[in-house]
Amino acid sequence: MKILIIGDGGHARMVASILVAMENMEPLGYVSGDGTAGVLGPLSLPVLGGDDCVSTVDHDGVIVAVGDNHVRQRLFDQLSASGEILVNAVHPSIIMDPDVELGTGCVICPGVILNTGAVIGHNVILNTGCVVEHECSIGSHIHVAPGVKLAGNVTVNNGAFVGLGACIIQGITIGSDSVVGAGAVVIDDVASNSTVVGIPAKTKKDV
Repeated sequence: MKILIIGDGGHARMVASILVAMENMEPLGYVSGDGTAGVLGPLSLPVLGGDDCVSTVDHDGVIVAVGDNHVRQRLFDQLSASGEILVNAVHPSIIMDPDVELGTGCVICPGVILNTGAVIGHNVILNTGCVVEHECSIGSHIHVAPGVKLAGNVTVNNGAFVGLGACIIQGITIGSDSVVGAGAVVIDDVASNSTVVGIPAKTKKDV
């Protein structure tokens, strides 16, 4: 499949690298937010232009390669509404149980472990080396940062960000559009639209 990468920053470089490592995926180049064309982006793939090039460049699918959850959701929704095929970038080094459910437009980075019964929504980033244990439920438009560990039956709701190396014990719910700070250890549910940090994690206003 010939794939357009929406974005041209550091995360786009990671996505391009994953696509190169996959079978039957050919990254064509990057779609830049500023519309600049004719230059080489990460991995020496070309920047093809701005959003208008999605309708002019021959391709089979697209993937949104932007780290910010809200921007990624907006682009994902726009592309879905226009009839684009959103593909997954899944590095061949991952460990994924056969019964894991995976949505569309996801980026699964090297070393990720997805255990039995996990359900992953759409447009999710599971970054390098994170662990998603049995029966976790990960919503859509979520970023799980490198080294995060989610114990069994954790629920992460839409739009949440789980920071570098955070650990979440079993059965916890992370609310929508919430932020779990880097290195936090979460032992209580996290409310929507809140930020928690520390060991054990507490809401930021209380730290």
